[in-house]
Amino acid sequence: MAARTEQTSQFQCFGATVSLRASGNAEIVRLGLRRARAIAEEVHRRLTRFDPDSDLCRLNADPRELVPAAPIVRRFAAAVRWAGETSGGLVDATCLPAVEAAGYREHWTPETGTAGWAAGEPPDWRPAWEHVAVEGDAVRRPPGTRLDSGGLGKGLAADLMAAALAACGAWAIDCGGDLRIGGLEGAERPVDIAAPDGGAPIHRLHVARGAVATSGVTRRAWAGGHHLIDPRTGRPADTGIVQVTALARTGLEAEVRAKTALLAGPEQLGDTLAGGGIYVTTDGAIHVVERDRTALSR
Repeated sequence: MAARTEQTSQFQCFGATVSLRASGNAEIVRLGLRRARAIAEEVHRRLTRFDPDSDLCRLNADPRELVPAAPIVRRFAAAVRWAGETSGGLVDATCLPAVEAAGYREHWTPETGTAGWAAGEPPDWRPAWEHVAVEGDAVRRPPGTRLDSGGLGKGLAADLMAAALAACGAWAIDCGGDLRIGGLEGAERPVDIAAPDGGAPIHRLHVARGAVATSGVTRRAWAGGHHLIDPRTGRPADTGIVQVTALARTGLEAEVRAKTALLAGPEQLGDTLAGGGIYVTTDGAIHVVERDRTALSR
């Protein structure tokens, strides 16, 4: 019988560092890690908005209403519609014009992020997620609508990579901050949640199976704005919450729950964090929402 061991893989993707860790049969782990990396790189290549030759950019530029698309693009388009429905329109991947107007026009660094519009001049944009649909091997959306993969793309990638590692005894994926954890052995892993300012962890979770995603307004931020748009205003969100971490069954669900909670604000959270989570309000207070175990069951 082949030896059981833990292997790791780390690489740059999605404008961030992706880290993979898995244990079990050495050959199964090796093949799983290689496949997971290939999946991440394909998702990035097809869904990045920073490469005019990507599938997503070609879709955004296509003048037709119905555009043939690769499977991962169709899966992303379906996620756009699902995220909008699930969040009551708060998570809207059609708000790219507002994102760019806020200053997020290229791979963000503290040097490239700059304030976009002047006070009182929001971009000319209207939500269109309700009109995004998958029909056969094509994506339908109003001509001129431009999609932004953003966190939805990373959540999808984490879920696809998880499938590649499913035969491993234990595994963990950090897809630029979107986590998927699982494995045949069901072993728990500690997950430390960093402070909004990047300081010492504010909370520790223990997760055996599922996903963790964090959304905030303090990391990709600059004078006059940040990257997280409130679709109700077309401007960077200001809801009384600066960071949310959500637990869910999948990376996509965790991503949508985290953003929904942040955009909803502390008074309108409802059951958005039913799977558990942590949110930090503008006054620095840390709020821990206990997990409903049934919300994370498969």
